[in-house]
Amino acid sequence: MKYPAMKNAKVERKKLAMALLLGAYCGTAGAIDDPFLDVTHGMASCPPPRPPVTSPEQARMEAHLRTERGTRCYLEGRCRLPNSYLYDAEIIPRVKKAILATGRYGDTTVSVFGQRRWVFLEGCVRSKAQSRALEDLVKGIDDVERVVNRLSVSR
Repeated sequence: MKYPAMKNAKVERKKLAMALLLGAYCGTAGAIDDPFLDVTHGMASCPPPRPPVTSPEQARMEAHLRTERGTRCYLEGRCRLPNSYLYDAEIIPRVKKAILATGRYGDTTVSVFGQRRWVFLEGCVRSKAQSRALEDLVKGIDDVERVVNRLSVSR
């Protein structure tokens, strides 16, 4: 048996999500601000990765998909924020802080990029073990849904 208060809360959540979805759809059409941070610069032989660039035309084409994909987890009750892309501005600085706090990655060149609670690790590390350790560290950070490890091993 469903309780009326719970049903009303779900209806209100859906109304809020639809309003935010419309706002996000309209706001995304001009630019996409996925966070990107350089974290370490310890390998001179490894050029630092460049931030992803999205043209206004690409942003318009992607707006609906990003809005739909980002809102789904909220409607399913798996997310506290109404769009999964809203987490990225919080997550990426925490990732940088966590990597630097270990003090173990000064000999790497690593950048991080966030998109819908996914964290992309890019750059160069000294070993596969170091790459796996970085990936494991980031997987343990709150709100990170997935880690995409694009790190290359370089000596």
